[in-house]
Amino acid sequence: MSTELRRLRNYIDGEFRDAADGRTTEVVNPATGEAYATAPLSGQADIDAAMEAAARAFPAWRDTTPAERQKALLKIADAFEERAEELIAAEVENTGKPIGLTRSEEIPPMVDQIRFFAGAARMLEGRSAGEYMEGLTSIVRREPVGVCAQVAPWNYPMMMAVWKFAPALAAGNTVVLKPSDTTPASTVLMAEIIGSIVPKGVFNVVTGDRDTGRLMVEHPTPAMASITGSVRAGMSVAESASKDLKRVHLELGGKAPVVVFEDTDIAKAVEDISVAGFFNAGQDCTAACRVLVHEAIHDEFVAALAKAAADTKTGQPDDEDVLFGPLNNPNQLKQVEGFIERLPAHARVEAGGKRVGEKGYFFAPTVVSGLKQDDEIIQKEVFGPVITVQSFSDESQAVAWANGVEYALASSVWTKDHGRAMRMSKALDFGCVWINTHIPLVAEMPHGGFKKSGYGKDLSAYGFDDYTRIKHVMTSLDA
Repeated sequence: MSTELRRLRNYIDGEFRDAADGRTTEVVNPATGEAYATAPLSGQADIDAAMEAAARAFPAWRDTTPAERQKALLKIADAFEERAEELIAAEVENTGKPIGLTRSEEIPPMVDQIRFFAGAARMLEGRSAGEYMEGLTSIVRREPVGVCAQVAPWNYPMMMAVWKFAPALAAGNTVVLKPSDTTPASTVLMAEIIGSIVPKGVFNVVTGDRDTGRLMVEHPTPAMASITGSVRAGMSVAESASKDLKRVHLELGGKAPVVVFEDTDIAKAVEDISVAGFFNAGQDCTAACRVLVHEAIHDEFVAALAKAAADTKTGQPDDEDVLFGPLNNPNQLKQVEGFIERLPAHARVEAGGKRVGEKGYFFAPTVVSGLKQDDEIIQKEVFGPVITVQSFSDESQAVAWANGVEYALASSVWTKDHGRAMRMSKALDFGCVWINTHIPLVAEMPHGGFKKSGYGKDLSAYGFDDYTRIKHVMTSLDA
């Protein structure tokens, strides 16, 4: 007896709609490997409709006062809190994440981030008016950019959607947002909530695949394209957007180095690093995935980290003892398995290294040591519950190896030596450097990287600025 699949729909111009041509894709729960819903496979007609709706809504939303936009965002935050259990249920179906951790680690920061941008809406700053040429007064206007085409990833579908729409709406832009094709459920629910608060056309959601995202970016209407995703996807977006000079905001991959010096409290470092490496099945661009540990404590550290991995549990969402759930999809499981299968002979799997069970896409918490700087697993993003360990001899070698990858999003340094921590924070070529911790984020501080990790910032006033444009107005005092 087959179970009827739930039907998800696009949200365009204040109403839910199927794809214009009726096409759909199945949405699979990664904890079970079974389909639970269908979602529109949106095409050109759907993108045209969403962009037209956002463009129609833009002038009125742009002209609302910051206080009005703040009020709307605060209502959204309150509604997310009130309907938290519905959002959690949708996200758990999306991702297979543990229910308890989704409740404690995602809903509170999401709500806080929306409230931060609600406040930021009333804090747009510019240079004071002044006379920089005799007889003429200059002022600076900060304005919204227009319609924003936004693409969110599958690792944190809810939270990354917040990072997209909250600053955009706060600044006075309108939005067309596409969730990943594997995780649309929570974003569609968000559309229902947000759509009951903002005017129709201000916030639109279209679901679909890679081609849907491409159609959004190539569409002539958006003034800005924003994506969180892979380096490959980011490069494709940048190329497409360049054809009509759209503004582009890219938050891409990561390969965070975790530099552990010999004076570190090993037990405390291992505890924190293992959580930061395995949380969300390592499907985090800032995950503590690449440990560089001083040779004096290498063996002791590896043994402790391997034990921590062995003690870490993955499993079904309702199991309160698990730290993380499954990988998001079968392709991601295959990718992680491939990295382990291709390990060089000099590598040692200290813990894990294999799939867990036959149901769902679970992979064991894994530690790999004995690696060299040019090994594939060091240079490329695994995006799974895999922590690698290298041994370094001195500070200069640690810096060279830490910086010696194409990514530059996040990093951390573990030492009791304040001077060394400050030297490392200067030398590390990453958008974030944590000292004696790894992975905490706050709404007030920027998140974003360099090199192939992309450009632009999420969160903070810096992220808010990305969704505005600057206009100079000069007036004659003699008129």
